[in-house]
Amino acid sequence: MVKIWMMLVAAIGFEVVGTSLLKQSAGFTRLWPSVGTGAAYLASFWLLAQVLRVMPVGIAYAIWSGLGIVLISAIGWAVFKQRLDMPAVLGLAMIAAGIVVINVFSNTTGH
Repeated sequence: MVKIWMMLVAAIGFEVVGTSLLKQSAGFTRLWPSVGTGAAYLASFWLLAQVLRVMPVGIAYAIWSGLGIVLISAIGWAVFKQRLDMPAVLGLAMIAAGIVVINVFSNTTGH
């Protein structure tokens, strides 16, 4: 099960890299960020597909998308200087709390 979790973490990492490069691609007008976006998303989806062979789709997707949202929001703030107002921070905290609840209290993730 550790291997599945490592694959899920890698899938999240590739998704975050792909989304960051998507911002840098300027609407797919810049070649290398666009190529990187496609490669990162391909790797992310392949890894997520492998995770889904073992983990329920709703749980895996909730963790993948939730952590991706929180991480890309942090990158947007730190790297791209995008502001987050208090409702955005509260919403992100609620997403993070939901991921913790799934991982700590749910038996569907196969601890």
